Amino acid sequence: MKKWILALSLASGVLALSACNQSGSEKVAESKVGDVTQDELYKTMKDKYGEQALQQLVYEKVLSKKYKVTDKELNDKIAQLKADLGANFETTLAQYGYKSEADLKKTMKLGMLQEKAALKDVKVTEKEMKDYYDNYKPEIKARHILVADEKTATEVKKKLDGGAKFEDVAKEYSTDTASAQNGGDLGWFGAGKMDPDFEKAAYALKVNEISAPVKSQFGYHIIQVTDKKEKKSYADMKKEIEYQVKSSKLKSDDINKAMQNELKAANVKINDKDLKDALKPQASAAATGQ
Repeated sequence: MKKWILALSLASGVLALSACNQSGSEKVAESKVGDVTQDELYKTMKDKYGEQALQQLVYEKVLSKKYKVTDKELNDKIAQLKADLGANFETTLAQYGYKSEADLKKTMKLGMLQEKAALKDVKVTEKEMKDYYDNYKPEIKARHILVADEKTATEVKKKLDGGAKFEDVAKEYSTDTASAQNGGDLGWFGAGKMDPDFEKAAYALKVNEISAPVKSQFGYHIIQVTDKKEKKSYADMKKEIEYQVKSSKLKSDDINKAMQNELKAANVKINDKDLKDALKPQASAAATGQ
């Protein structure tokens, strides 16, 4: 998860304060030892988050005039994130400071707009795309039971071969506590997402087949593949392949350069002297988390 998904909630908070800042002396909080005025709160937030918030607000206005992110594109991105994180999705949102999925979507959309602005200048060849297709492995869905030693792994395999339910054995034995609570389920994943030894063994299995103990850097796994996606034709996948190959070439400098070009084309000027450096390249790099 990129760091650019962190910032928009800060931006919206400062914007809200700015919009209602008609009476700066209005009391936000009162106490016997002193009050906190709207001016004081706004200044504190501006000092702490002003540059970051301004970056996000300006980027959104500039980019949304030229690029579009459809609801389907956004929902697909969120769905992929859910698949990648599995049972850890909600925990990860909380870790990154998001109150809800809707909160995440706001900033995810801005990141996708930045990506579109940068990708338009990235070139790919037909050979690069066909090479990607030849090496592409469709996603699989799997579950596992992770234990510390081969002896325990063999014991687990024997229980499963004897008819024990995979989810019950996972909850009893697996040291991967996050997946164990979901019966060992790891969700959907593709090539390069897992430990190489784990991945090799998983991709070699047929649907519903249970592996022998598989050693990885984390311990010993008993793996079961529960579903597999079919590999589509090159023609059907071409648009997605082009995106994936372009994305793999995208560097932080490309994104920063694209953003500077977009700001220049929109003739953006900062009138607040305290925030005059907010849109300089180094500040932009920090905002996007590249």
